Amino acid sequence: MTREISLFVNDGPIALDYFIQGYIDRTLGGILAALEGTEEIKTLDVTIEGDKVAINLNNALIPINPFVSKIIKSTIAGMVSPLKGVGEIAKIKIDIKR
Repeated sequence: MTREISLFVNDGPIALDYFIQGYIDRTLGGILAALEGTEEIKTLDVTIEGDKVAINLNNALIPINPFVSKIIKSTIAGMVSPLKGVGEIAKIKIDIKR
């Protein structure tokens, strides 16, 4: 599968190796599979800023409640925080194109 994954933390790009790209892609795919009304990823934009989580799947905003938002934010922050070049996190943006 051809995929393009970009990660930005605090608006700065973070370099991703093959393993991390696959890890992020599969983790977000699993999160979306657990949500009602989602479909296969063609394009995915996830933005986390403060307590707000926005998920745009195939050009459609996916509604999520505060509990789900908190779980998604914690999961993604946990994946991203140990990566080289990531310090304190104020904003995370992940873009996936398949």
